[in-house]
Amino acid sequence: MKFWNSIVPLIQERVSSLSTGMDLIPPSYLDELSLLQDRIFPFSTEVAINTIEQELGLPIEELFSEISPEPVAAASLGQVYQARLRRTGQVVAVKVQRPGVQAAISLDILILRFLAGLLRRTRKLNTDLQAVVDEWASSLFREMDYRTEANNGLKFRQLYGGIPDVLVPEMYLDYTTRRVLVMEWVEGQKLSEVNDLYMVEVGTYCSFNQLLEYGFYHADPHPGNLLRTYDGKLAYLDFGMMGEFKQELRNGFIEACLHLVNRDFGALAKDFVTLGLIPPTADKEAVTKALTGVFQNAVAKGVRNISFGDLLGDLGTTMYKFKFRIPSYFSLVIRSLAVLEGVAIGANPDYKVLGSTYPWIARKVLTDSSPELKSSLQALLYEEGIFKIDRLESLLSEALRARTERALLRKQEDERVVIKQILSFMLAEKGAFVRDILLQEFAKGLDALGLATLDSITAVATASIPFTSTFSFSTMTNEDKINLRTLHRLLLLLSGFQGIENSKAVIKEDIPYKNQQMTSEEASLVFNQLASIQDILPILSVIPELPPESQQQLLNLPADLTGRLISRAAARTIRRIIL
Repeated sequence: MKFWNSIVPLIQERVSSLSTGMDLIPPSYLDELSLLQDRIFPFSTEVAINTIEQELGLPIEELFSEISPEPVAAASLGQVYQARLRRTGQVVAVKVQRPGVQAAISLDILILRFLAGLLRRTRKLNTDLQAVVDEWASSLFREMDYRTEANNGLKFRQLYGGIPDVLVPEMYLDYTTRRVLVMEWVEGQKLSEVNDLYMVEVGTYCSFNQLLEYGFYHADPHPGNLLRTYDGKLAYLDFGMMGEFKQELRNGFIEACLHLVNRDFGALAKDFVTLGLIPPTADKEAVTKALTGVFQNAVAKGVRNISFGDLLGDLGTTMYKFKFRIPSYFSLVIRSLAVLEGVAIGANPDYKVLGSTYPWIARKVLTDSSPELKSSLQALLYEEGIFKIDRLESLLSEALRARTERALLRKQEDERVVIKQILSFMLAEKGAFVRDILLQEFAKGLDALGLATLDSITAVATASIPFTSTFSFSTMTNEDKINLRTLHRLLLLLSGFQGIENSKAVIKEDIPYKNQQMTSEEASLVFNQLASIQDILPILSVIPELPPESQQQLLNLPADLTGRLISRAAARTIRRIIL
C-alpha cells in the first residue's frame, strides 16, 4: 500500500506526459493508466509549522507576521500556505515538503524501474523504459530539493522575466531550504479557466524561447502552473521540474519543423536520426515512406492549420508499429507543447500551437548565425542550384507574423508597415546572411535583365534584314531566364508582397521558355516594376523611419550590388571566350 499511496498521485499528475510517450506504453495500457484517480490529502498545519521552524531555525512568529491556518493548495510532494514576511511585509507563498516523501518515493521509483524493465522485456519495446524512468526520477529528486527549485526560478526569471506580459515570481533564497520554499505570492486565475487567446500567444512565444532559444524549459506546465494575473500577465509557477534542451537537439527540432512544413520527408527522416528517434542504421527509405503517409495529409492545409495533437497521435501509432525509440528527453519536450495546445483549445477550438510557433521558427532560421541553421537555410532556398524564391517568400511572410504586443496581434494590411518590416529585417545585423543571398540573386537578375534587353534590341535591329527572321539571336541561357523571373518576384517582394499571387499566375517557375517573345514580355514586366513610381514611393517613404544603422546599410547596398554585377558579367564574358 505504501507504494501506491505515494506513487499514484505522481502518476496521476504526470499521466499526460507519459501518454505523449508514443511507444513508451501501448495504447491499452495508457487507457487503463488514465483511469487512476487518487485524492491528495493535506498533512496537518502543525506538522508544517514545525518543519518551517526546524528548517529556518526561527519561531514562526519571527518569520511571518501572519500565515494562513490551512494550506491553500496541496500536491503530491508538498503543500502551500499564504503568509506575510515580518521583515518586509511582502505577501509570499510558503511551500512545505510532505514529511517522509523522499524515502517513500525512493522505494517507489525502485519498484517502478523494475516494472519498466519487465514491461520492456515482455512487450519487446525498442525504447529503454528504464532510462525514461531514470530521467523522470532524476527530475523528481531535483524537484524534492526546494533549493534547486528556487535556483531554477531565479534562472527562469532572468531568461524570460523580461518578455512582455510574462511574470515570473521572485524567489526568497534567505527563507529557502531543502524542504521549505518561500516565493512571491501571485494572484490570478488558472489559464485553462479564462478565455484569453492573447495569454496563449504569450505562452507560445515564451515556450519558443524556452525550447528553441535558450534550451532551459518548464517541463511541468500543467494548467495549475500557468496563471493569468488580474492585471493581464501570464505567470509561471512551480519550477521543480525543468528540462535542458541541448543546442544540437534544438537545431534538429527547428530543421524538422522546416522540413515538415516544406514536405521534405526524406530530410525529415534524417532529422529523426539527429533527434535520436531512430538509429542511424534504420532503413531511411522505409522511414521516409512511413513519415510521408503520416504527415502529407496533415501539412496539406498549410502550417497554420497543422494540429500538434493530431501529429502526435498519428506519429505515435506509426512509431509504435515501427518500434522507433524515444529518447528520455523527448516526452518532457513534447508534453510542454502538447499541454499548451490543450489549454489553447479551451479558448479557441481551432488554435494550432505549431502554427503559432512556426513564425518564430521562421524568424530564427532567417536570423540565426549558427553554421548549422545557415546550412539548413541554404539547402532550403536552393534546390539543385536553383533559387526557390517562393520558399523565401513563405519564410518572410511567416516571420513577419511573429508578434506578441497586443496592438500588433491584429491583422495589419497597411502596405507601409509591411515594407518597413521587410527592410528593417533585411538591413539589420541578424539579416546579413539573407541580405547576402538577396544581393546575389538581384545581381543575377539584373545581369539577366541586361541580356534580355540586348536580345530585344538585337531582335528589333535584325527584324528588317532578309533571311534572319528564322534565326534566334538569344544570348540567354535557361538559368538567365530563371534569374529574370526571380528578379521580378524580388521586386514584388520589396513592394510589400503586393501582386505576388498575380505574379505567380503570370510567371510560373515550372514553365519552360518557349520563345523569344516570352523573354521580352518578362523583361517588360521587370522594367515596368522598376519604373513604377507608385511602387517605389512606399519604399522611399519608410526610409527616414528606419534606424540610422539600417539607413547606412541601405546606402552601402548599391555599391555592393554593382560590384557583384560587374564580377558576374566579367566571369560570364571570360567563360564564353574560353568556351
